[in-house]
Amino acid sequence: MRRIDLVIFDCDGVLIDSEVISARMLIAELAGYGVEMDMAFVSRHFLGRSYPVVLREVRERWGVALPERFEADYRARLLAAFESGLRVMPGAVAAIRALRRPYCLATSSSPERLRRSLAITGLTTLFAGRSFTASEVANGKPAPDLFLHAAARMGAEPAACLVIEDSLNGLRAGLAAGMEVWRFTGGTHLKGLDLTLPEDARPHAALDRFDRMAELRPDLCRSPAQTAVALR
Repeated sequence: MRRIDLVIFDCDGVLIDSEVISARMLIAELAGYGVEMDMAFVSRHFLGRSYPVVLREVRERWGVALPERFEADYRARLLAAFESGLRVMPGAVAAIRALRRPYCLATSSSPERLRRSLAITGLTTLFAGRSFTASEVANGKPAPDLFLHAAARMGAEPAACLVIEDSLNGLRAGLAAGMEVWRFTGGTHLKGLDLTLPEDARPHAALDRFDRMAELRPDLCRSPAQTAVALR
């Protein structure tokens, strides 16, 4: 087995079940401008990408000139929806606390969205000083920049990192960084979708529930008893 010195978690759709909220709101907002898409399209083309990149593709693909206020209005409504509907992914906190290795978070979300998401879900303390966003690098996912940046900041070699991602672009970014990559498929946004992956986005393993991390890599996880002792 590959040596793992650092576990890098994506945030949206992995640690928090946010992508279904984001996707539904984006679909509804864009429909008002004559842009029609469904959850499968959003999953394949937009997940794991920064919001400015998504809007640029909408403009180029549909030829729609969105008003300047669109992004700010959408972000405000999305955060309001998060306040009432955002949840931590089942088992995520327990899995993080059971890790025997350092961990961090690397996300395409804006710093403000990440800050609010962590606060709403109670994850702020777990990721204090170990969160990185696409705003810190030149190129977002599917480029490897963000994961390489996170590894460097955490003092780990890329080849000794494990990335846990849900999106195609996130998988591509982790693979391009030379890291071990697992696809997390437990998010609500992926239920009922075709999870067949293209050749350039095939991970080393799939994970549908966080309590199965120990089955895939027992060396990375403490037992429940060991975790309880470590938390005392």
